[in-house]
Amino acid sequence: MTAPTGDVWAEVLAGDMAVPSGWSREDLVTALAGMLTDPDPAVRDDTAYPIFALWIGRGELDGMLAWVGDTVSGLQAHPEIWARTFGTMILAWVVRRDAVTGELDDATVRRWRDDFAGWWSAEQDLRGYDPEYGWLHAVAHGSDTLRAFGRSPRMSPDDLVGLLELAAGRLMTPTDHVLRDQEEDRVSYALASVLAREDLSDPVGWLVPVREALAAGTPGPVPAWVSNTTRTLASLYVAVHRGVRWYDPATQEPSGATPPSRAREILDAIAETLRVADYYLG
Repeated sequence: MTAPTGDVWAEVLAGDMAVPSGWSREDLVTALAGMLTDPDPAVRDDTAYPIFALWIGRGELDGMLAWVGDTVSGLQAHPEIWARTFGTMILAWVVRRDAVTGELDDATVRRWRDDFAGWWSAEQDLRGYDPEYGWLHAVAHGSDTLRAFGRSPRMSPDDLVGLLELAAGRLMTPTDHVLRDQEEDRVSYALASVLAREDLSDPVGWLVPVREALAAGTPGPVPAWVSNTTRTLASLYVAVHRGVRWYDPATQEPSGATPPSRAREILDAIAETLRVADYYLG
């Protein structure tokens, strides 16, 4: 088996060929998963990620989604941050594809959700763009994965509440990192996507510990987590009010903007939470 050259990868990326000559689908997945661990962003971000996403999105890996998902979910435990954050983005594509094919079972997707939650809630390396390694973006990439789980029919009403709580916990985790490069918008997009689910049982309870944490603050410099949380909630207010779009995983066409059915209740709860930190809000 001869490793594909750069020209072959370019053809795969362009969608002009399915499997490189002499390779199986399994070979390709193994190679791409390995490339996701490469510190060179040209290998990882510019080549492996778009090819992997293209193949999953157009159904080339249907019939083996469970194995693909297990492979990339395992990268969330990799020692290098770029492998963890790109492994989780490919996991999101697998979850989205299952929403089309129905190939997986609830237990498998929930197991991946638990593995993802364990990684994302504990991740300490929150760098965004690194001059040497390119985009790392644990907060943003994890938000995209949370959004995929949030739109998955495998998630029960209780699972959806758990995703909201997971995002809140991520925001409130003490850190020196202040969100930038629209990271807070990626988190709010994920939250708004979950909140738009009609089967969500409780759309506001997750905000209670956020309000309590903000109310417990003391005078002095604003902690990074407070800035991250309030900026995300401000973005979420707009997203809930206006509704959010997502791409249909089957057609890749954007949906109409969909606000939550209980938008008024959610908006009031967000405003009440923000008012703790910003007393002047109406």
